[in-house]
Amino acid sequence: MSEITKTVIYNDESRASDLIGRIESVPFSRWHIKPRVIMGSATFFDAYDALSLAFVLPVLIGLWKLTPGQIGILISSGYLGQAVGAVFFGWLAERFGRTFSAKWTILLMSIMSIACMFAGNFHFLLLFRFIQGIGVGGEVPVGAAYINELSRAHGRGRFFMLYEMIFPLGLMLTSQIGTLVVPSFGWKWMFLIGGIGGFIVFFLMFTLRESPRWLISKGRYDEAERVIEEIEASTEQRMPVTVAPQTAVKGNWKELFSPFYRGRTLIVWTLWFTAYFVSNGLNNWLPSLYKTVYHLPLQESLRAASVTNIVQTIAVFACALLIDRIGRKRWATIAFLVAALLLTTLWVVGAKTPASVIYLGSTAYGAMGTITVLLYLYTPEIYPTRMRAIGTAFATAWLRLASAIAPAVLGFILGAKGISAVFILFAGVAVIGAVLAWRMIETREKTLEEIAP
Repeated sequence: MSEITKTVIYNDESRASDLIGRIESVPFSRWHIKPRVIMGSATFFDAYDALSLAFVLPVLIGLWKLTPGQIGILISSGYLGQAVGAVFFGWLAERFGRTFSAKWTILLMSIMSIACMFAGNFHFLLLFRFIQGIGVGGEVPVGAAYINELSRAHGRGRFFMLYEMIFPLGLMLTSQIGTLVVPSFGWKWMFLIGGIGGFIVFFLMFTLRESPRWLISKGRYDEAERVIEEIEASTEQRMPVTVAPQTAVKGNWKELFSPFYRGRTLIVWTLWFTAYFVSNGLNNWLPSLYKTVYHLPLQESLRAASVTNIVQTIAVFACALLIDRIGRKRWATIAFLVAALLLTTLWVVGAKTPASVIYLGSTAYGAMGTITVLLYLYTPEIYPTRMRAIGTAFATAWLRLASAIAPAVLGFILGAKGISAVFILFAGVAVIGAVLAWRMIETREKTLEEIAP
């Protein structure tokens, strides 16, 4: 290697380290509010579009004479699309940038939300939900990578979890909107609201700055410096930090399976699958279960289902406040075990009344909900910037797969074995999740560069 080449590499390392150090030295300030609000709004409508079908289905079951098998397939179609979208838009985010990728996910899911209004039968809605899922699946992992990269080590868990709370808030508000809108105005309004809101966020996305960490990873130091200067101008406060030497390194998805990252990858993939198998299996079916199994009126079924999302929001808020103190590993393990205990109890009592499902099932879902949000914090932390978006995207593809499988499995077991068998299945999956959570690495209070070199 020539002296000139060594000098260039040294200068790149020096400048990259300096820029990362400047990001880490600035405490969270007013500059961080705008990206958190706009990207958070995108995540809100991601949650809205993901759950809206659950509150439409009780109407469509009677209108289109849907069978349990068709219901499971319809729910699953959106998640299969999300698996495709997570990988595609994750790749796009690594190549062209986080904000570039995120804005097109919003546009796609908004267009298809409007299209769902005009679905006149099961087959068209199945197709439209699959395509919409491609956009829905791409937004959250890209947004998670983006917000993580804007965060500093100290307090990152709380900063990110308060941002990510917008997802359970989105689920909770979707349930409230569904309870009010569907009985009063009809099922098509659920999709119209999601489409209009998404279009507004799409235009706001053009005002966001690109992730400076992503720019640094691409060797675009001048552009990164301009963004960092804006962050520094928002506050005079500085905190001392030490950052390891950095340089631009080209990422490759195959590195996910390198000796250093292989164990992390396999564990986090399984965590995503187990957590979402239980949480989305419960959340997407509950409105229909209350109506078809317990024969509650439509309004009461939707109101009972909305309790689940309220409990989750409260639990996630508690997690956001405590996560930097308790740690990612310990919280996830305990939450899995709590959910398993509650679901086992529901199986023991036979889930004979809607009240038992409302209280025990909703609390179990609340515990699982903290894990589903926590994984959006943890997964981007364990990968370096050069493959953070694609690593998160591949991991979230497993949640889409789990979410596609769970409703179909639930529909089959419900018809063959009854409602109580569903809950012991979910309890068993939660136990597997707890075992794997104990093998997580702890990431709290460490810089992203320290966790994943």
